[in-house]
Amino acid sequence: MARTFTEQRLVLATQNAGKLVEIKALMAPLGVDVVSSGELGLPEPVEDGDSFVANAALKAKAAVDATGFPALADDSGIEVFGLDRQPGIYSARWSGPDRDFGLAMARVHRELVERYGDFQQADKRARFVALLCLAWPDGHQEFAEGEVMGELVYPPRGTGGFGYDPIFLPEGQTKTFGEMLDSEKSQLSHRARAMATLIETCFGGRTSPPPTPTT
Repeated sequence: MARTFTEQRLVLATQNAGKLVEIKALMAPLGVDVVSSGELGLPEPVEDGDSFVANAALKAKAAVDATGFPALADDSGIEVFGLDRQPGIYSARWSGPDRDFGLAMARVHRELVERYGDFQQADKRARFVALLCLAWPDGHQEFAEGEVMGELVYPPRGTGGFGYDPIFLPEGQTKTFGEMLDSEKSQLSHRARAMATLIETCFGGRTSPPPTPTT
């Protein structure tokens, strides 16, 4: 049986501004004081796990160890079927040291063209996946996963979202994640689906106004 989250403060183990905005918005109704590792000045741990689960767990544990508070970490990425599900857990690394996802999207396009000879003939099926780890100071961890299937488009469309959003067209949709409003994306995204599962299993439907942040 999943553990229920009863504490008032939670460290969000990310320094990714896009993830921070998305997750804080999803958690806003829960009455939890959410502070990010970036806001606390925590260093980023080396993500050397071999899976989304492993990376989410190590990021959550690092935040718990540094603060003594429960922590929530997200590890997510895009899997391109025509590239043997790459970049997967290396999605962020494909953007280079400057986190330039324009370069990352161009690399996906280039490698598909190199493999298939033409982008339109390539297997453009893709999957966004998000794995969440909620960790407590006593070592207990809970996990939740969300995914959304779709296909790739190129060139990128839209300037919203972050990461690979402008080249990802969700199944049944006419807009890429990059073209959607935040409110539209929040109904479909892999992260929103993972958060919905986590909220159902660990927050017990808890809703209340956010508390006054403490120091």
